[in-house]
Amino acid sequence: MVNIRSAVLNDLEPLSGLLDGYRQFYKQPSDIDAARDFLDQRMGLGDSFILVSENSGGALTGFVQLYPGVSTVGLNARWTLNDLFVLPDCRDKGTGRALMEAATQLAQEHGVARLILMTQVENERAQHLYESLGWQRNTAFYGYLLDIK
Repeated sequence: MVNIRSAVLNDLEPLSGLLDGYRQFYKQPSDIDAARDFLDQRMGLGDSFILVSENSGGALTGFVQLYPGVSTVGLNARWTLNDLFVLPDCRDKGTGRALMEAATQLAQEHGVARLILMTQVENERAQHLYESLGWQRNTAFYGYLLDIK
């Protein structure tokens, strides 16, 4: 059975390893120190919500991170589900689904009108999970990126 809860500062070390694994999944070089610094800053500023999954032994097995935002058009809160990662040996066991459901519940508790996310076109496994949970692919808008640095 998987347990989902909010991340706490004591999770920083194992969570840093998960974030490093997530970044490597997206072809970024491993940098555990940078991952730790990034998470330490998020937790210190409180500018994101991080939920973690843990196994029956208390070891972290995955995480989801949400960033609050707003919609001018909708005049409401809109959160970006920016990160979802589950350790490879914990996949296909309901961990990702449990994290996504907990993220939805957290957003509902905060009165958020909409969750949004983006995923790689090739990430069909994640797309299947999202669609099975009722997420709809956005076909009304194009996404654009501008690298500043």
